[in-house]
Amino acid sequence: MAEGTSLGEIIRRQRELNALSMRQFSQMVGISNPYLSQIERGLREPSEPVVEAIAKSLEMSADALYEQAGWAAAEEESDEVPVIEAIRADTSLTGRQRQALVEIYEAFAARNGKPARKRRRPAKAPE
Repeated sequence: MAEGTSLGEIIRRQRELNALSMRQFSQMVGISNPYLSQIERGLREPSEPVVEAIAKSLEMSADALYEQAGWAAAEEESDEVPVIEAIRADTSLTGRQRQALVEIYEAFAARNGKPARKRRRPAKAPE
């Protein structure tokens, strides 16, 4: 990806690669067509739950969307749990299946006291 590509641009490209119209995709994600348009044009920054829903609809992880847009994970997340690494590395599963397993694992971990995921921040551009 080119340097400086926004999250909205990444989402638009992924939607187009999946041959989905904006209307079809907004219905799949559960957001309005105008809101999706604003996200794709970089006028609005989607919340984490919206990014998760977008990623799920694209059968990829939200982390992959953030990484393509050059966003850095919170420092505590830099060392991914081996279970999640194994799930993400398992090519015998579809993207949707891997994401579902990660979500289930994270839900169990949160129930057992693991802190909630921290918001991601755009990576600092080199000056």
